[in-house]
Amino acid sequence: MNDAPSYPTLNLPAADLRLREEDGVTMVLDPLRRRYVRLTPEEWVRQHFTAYLIQQKSYPAGLLGNEVTIALNGMSRRCDTVLYGLDRQPRMIIEYKAPSVALTQKVFDQVWRYNTVLRVEWLVISNGLQHIVCHLDKTKGTYEFLPQVPEYSEL
Repeated sequence: MNDAPSYPTLNLPAADLRLREEDGVTMVLDPLRRRYVRLTPEEWVRQHFTAYLIQQKSYPAGLLGNEVTIALNGMSRRCDTVLYGLDRQPRMIIEYKAPSVALTQKVFDQVWRYNTVLRVEWLVISNGLQHIVCHLDKTKGTYEFLPQVPEYSEL
């Protein structure tokens, strides 16, 4: 099943999602978590984006984690997706919003706060329609915004 009628077409390649109904609720298989989860607008974006990373950008599925828990200021928070390096150290944080949510400074600040814990060099936010990619150069103390998500081999 490729489409859920209540969700918009995204600015991402179509993903072959496995959907099912449970007690009147649409569920989607999250291959990274290996279980069905409730299909929300944000989850619609997550599943398309992770499929895009794996199928189009050659990101290894085994190095991606969804709903990664971190401790931030004594509180438990969850990063939507984290990419790890072969050394199992975090390399990229990806934060998703529903297509109806604008990617504002507030959204970017959220992923920036997560990065005070994980200290990655790549920050990505997406609402499925717009994607913002930021590369942090730790050695120079600089950052730059890129026009698109890099291939895995470019990281």
